[in-house]
Amino acid sequence: MSMIRVENLSKSFGSLQVLKDVNLTVEKGERIVIIGGSGCGKSVFLRCMDLLETPDKGTVFIKDDELTSPKADLNRIRRKVGMVYQGFHLFSHMNVLDNITLAPIKLLGLSRAEAEKKAETLLEMVGLLSKKYMMPEVLSGGQKQRIAIVRCLAMEPDVMLFDEPTSALDPTMVGEVLATLRLLAKQGMTMVIVTHEMDFAREIATRILYLDEQGIYEEGTPREIFDAPQKKNTRDFIHKMKYFSWHIESRDFDFMQLQGNIRSFAGRYGMDEKRTNRLLLCTEELICEMLDYGQSDACVDIQIQISFDERDRCAVIGLRCRGAKYNPFEEEAEEDSGG
Repeated sequence: MSMIRVENLSKSFGSLQVLKDVNLTVEKGERIVIIGGSGCGKSVFLRCMDLLETPDKGTVFIKDDELTSPKADLNRIRRKVGMVYQGFHLFSHMNVLDNITLAPIKLLGLSRAEAEKKAETLLEMVGLLSKKYMMPEVLSGGQKQRIAIVRCLAMEPDVMLFDEPTSALDPTMVGEVLATLRLLAKQGMTMVIVTHEMDFAREIATRILYLDEQGIYEEGTPREIFDAPQKKNTRDFIHKMKYFSWHIESRDFDFMQLQGNIRSFAGRYGMDEKRTNRLLLCTEELICEMLDYGQSDACVDIQIQISFDERDRCAVIGLRCRGAKYNPFEEEAEEDSGG
């Protein structure tokens, strides 16, 4: 049985076409992992599956329901799909138990006692039953993400979507979230996962999609994609590129944690101290530029991605945010020419 069916889906942002005529069928029990370079449309594609991004054309079916139909009951259909984001999105004014039970009580009609019993069973499954009365602010990033996963599971979804679920975590916390996903895989949960964790993708996926050139450039089993990719772009990506990503959602983000994680990333792939410091400095400067340009205090949304080419030892920093196109180097050039 197909759980998700995407037909001829296209999506553009202004003049930038991200996806063009993409087709995908996700069968029950499959674990689809989506990989690809920065800006290739991985997260956009995933968000289109739940209509968090509206496609320019094409259709999306969740089981037998067309999500993209103008007459679709979106709230009803979306109950079949759980979505886990990079930034957790727990309700900060509610404790863990209230975060998990709110939707089952309001949307599924469960009693408080029924919802709490279900929540406690799920919390025990992920090793967090002792945290049920705690507020999100006192939890680690890994614990918050496991709570976010449990909150989705409490709605008994047919399929789970994960948008880089470990990208905002300290490296020491990544393992606990990946362990939770492995547990779901063993239980037969249908999942579509966007990730840069290549070892995890190889281990958990039944099928790998490599996105490039506005669509699914190559797909296959983990062995086919990682050990014997057939197309040039896939080979280049698999054999030489390493990725680090981080999501900033407020001006008071933990800058020291970000720097520490970048330094760990650089050390893992053998960057020398001089290059590491340059990477840290450039990232800091670019973040400051983006925060000064068009990011209001109430709506900070910046995605950082660093790609490192192990073959030529070159690192590339990319930052994305919503809003008008902005290139800080072009702005600087204009100021210099006018002065």
